[in-house]
Amino acid sequence: MAAGPGARTGSLRAWAELLRLPALLTVPGDALSGAAAAHGRVTSRTLLAVCSSACLYAAGMVLNDWADRAEDAEERPHRPLPSGRVRPAAALTAACVLTGAGLALAGRAGRPASAVATSLAATVWAYDLALKHTPAGPFAMAAARGLDLLLGAAATTGRPRAALPSAALLGAHTLAVTAVSRHETTGGSPAAPLVALATTGALGGLLTHHGAGDRRAPAAAHSLRTLLAAAYATACARPYLHAALNPSAPLTQRAVGGGIRATIPLQAALAARAGAPVTAALTAALAPLARRFARKVSVT
Repeated sequence: MAAGPGARTGSLRAWAELLRLPALLTVPGDALSGAAAAHGRVTSRTLLAVCSSACLYAAGMVLNDWADRAEDAEERPHRPLPSGRVRPAAALTAACVLTGAGLALAGRAGRPASAVATSLAATVWAYDLALKHTPAGPFAMAAARGLDLLLGAAATTGRPRAALPSAALLGAHTLAVTAVSRHETTGGSPAAPLVALATTGALGGLLTHHGAGDRRAPAAAHSLRTLLAAAYATACARPYLHAALNPSAPLTQRAVGGGIRATIPLQAALAARAGAPVTAALTAALAPLARRFARKVSVT
């Protein structure tokens, strides 16, 4: 008997939860801000990097739940795998297919992009299968985000090294969010959100710092950069502060969700900082969509 509309809708929702669909909206800004940091114009190769990033990120989300399915059966039985809404074999197959697609798309963007994407895929799989529950876990996740930004630079200009400073800032933000996320099911740690709050303040200061090369930039460019940096800090600061004052599991989860969504204004601020206001505006436009979809599907 064929599955009815209700069954198909339930299956689609289960996969949306498994992929953490709203979090995928934080991915395009990696490649776009990477292209801006390398002083390149957005081209078809940049778009290939965006698609490659999306595939590799989705693969990491699915593989993460596949690797944690026994732990989730105790702590989060409502997740798609422990609840039986998605079969483990299907999840693992999807992770493999998505990884292959991501690498293939990066290969179409050139050798530099392929090399970065291979390193990114290896980091994602190592994090999910071996490093997640070790002290190296947050650093691996930070490296993955940084590599994702470098992928955009490599695909667009073939010179990822020029984007290293932006990758370091994005990596620092990701490190802070990941450190907080290690307590999202149990709570009980005010230290991680406090460190994340301090990291947000430091990054906000760096994003708005005007160097000697910025003095000739139009006032509008400075204003956009400051506005986006403020949007980033605002998105992070309040949930981090709440989690530090009351480190319960729900508030810690809310802090993690806020940190993930704050990735978008951070990417936009990085693009503005690199002198790409149009790219910054396009990236920032993804933030309202991410907030809207997060009301329906959790990003954590």
